Amino acid sequence: MKKSQLVFTGVIIKEEKGYSALCLELDVASQGSTISEAKKNLLEAVSLYIESAFENNLPIIRYVPQDENPLKKRPSDIKKIFNIKVDLKVKLSV
Repeated sequence: MKKSQLVFTGVIIKEEKGYSALCLELDVASQGSTISEAKKNLLEAVSLYIESAFENNLPIIRYVPQDENPLKKRPSDIKKIFNIKVDLKVKLSV
């Protein structure tokens, strides 16, 4: 049986002090003082967001508006682009 998996785009952006991190398909953001810390914090934020969305029957996908997309608005500040892979495990109970 294949695992169900969602793949999203993570972007690390250089700020004046530190780094911000954004998941483009979920409009979830975080920050950190290093690229590694910003990425780690974003992964945690994405996990919490998806868990909350499922628990509260909310939509998962909510794209970053194009006029706020750092890939178009601040391309020179982009330090890292990476995939965020989320494995889905369904647990049924009665």
